[in-house]
Amino acid sequence: MAKVNVKDLLEAGVHFGHMTRKWNPNMAPYIFMEKNGIHIIDLHKTAVKLEEACTALEKLTSAGKKVLFVATKKQAKEVVAKHAQELNMPYITERWPGGMLTNFVTIRKAVKKMNAIDKMKKDGTFETLSKKERLQVDRQRANLEKNLGSIADMVRLPSAVFVVDILREHIAVTEAKKLGIPVFGIVDTNSDPRKVDFVIPGNDDASKSVDMILSIVADAVKEGLSQRKTEKSKEEGKETADAE
Repeated sequence: MAKVNVKDLLEAGVHFGHMTRKWNPNMAPYIFMEKNGIHIIDLHKTAVKLEEACTALEKLTSAGKKVLFVATKKQAKEVVAKHAQELNMPYITERWPGGMLTNFVTIRKAVKKMNAIDKMKKDGTFETLSKKERLQVDRQRANLEKNLGSIADMVRLPSAVFVVDILREHIAVTEAKKLGIPVFGIVDTNSDPRKVDFVIPGNDDASKSVDMILSIVADAVKEGLSQRKTEKSKEEGKETADAE
């Protein structure tokens, strides 16, 4: 895996933390200095932690595991959706549905409801409904798509959760921890790094910063997926050879 370039992190503004009065003392080991009332994050430590996180994510995805990406804040949601879609990984960028992980069975039922509506439209059942009923079903389908469309293919709990802003997404973090699912997180100076398993100290408020970190993370995931594909091809080739 490629080494993380500190200069790239610097240019993306990953080092900008929050105002000093908003800091969480547990972030002290990752803070380089204070400048104009703002904490500056130590990017050398960010680079080390980012490499650790990438190594773990590469290992997970090479084993065929799924990672759920979570970011509902305005500055990060589009960035996360873009990278997650490219990787074909599930993601949440709208409101976090309470019980998304701890009550996964109920969430799956909602996804199945969405699929059932699609089936109705295909087999003609939808056309037999009254105009009012069709309108209600369409509204329900749109609402389900908005909140759960991005996890429609997630048939089981993810093996890891990647969170942008662990303070904002505290419910997601809590649910994952309760189930023993490892949490990877971009952690700003106002958050408690002890809440996550893989801390990536960095600015979680600027799109450019989030995009830089996610690009590096995405490369690691792609490497893992590539290894998985190669391994599967080898296995299939061996099976074919054995059969012959």
